[in-house]
Amino acid sequence: MRGDDQGEATRSGPGRLLVAVYAIFALAAGARAGVQIATRFSEAPVAYALSAFAAVVYILATVALAMGGRTSRRVALISLSIELAGVLIVGTLSIADPAAFPDATVWSVYGRGYGFIPLVLPVVGLYWLRRSAVSAPSRT
Repeated sequence: MRGDDQGEATRSGPGRLLVAVYAIFALAAGARAGVQIATRFSEAPVAYALSAFAAVVYILATVALAMGGRTSRRVALISLSIELAGVLIVGTLSIADPAAFPDATVWSVYGRGYGFIPLVLPVVGLYWLRRSAVSAPSRT
């Protein structure tokens, strides 16, 4: 098998849906952060900067999952891990200290504003990376 066959595994079958959902979230988070930063950044700079950061993470994850090569899989693993940590940390902080987040971020209250998809998505992505790595043939 060719070296890029492993890449095909991340973007085939359910991986296509995963890439599509990440692309939608990248667009949604990026558009939301862009408008918030452009129109009212002074109201909640931390929240809006975190939303912009989330958008960058979603873009990285989308591209890495779509490409699927060895390096891309590593980038996807790092992106998804950062995303999961971000959702857990920001989600917890937004509950523990709501005053620190005068406006919601994508990751506030574990992504409640987005139907908790930001909490579930990195778990599904990490699972898919692991599953597609197991199903991809090894090179000798």
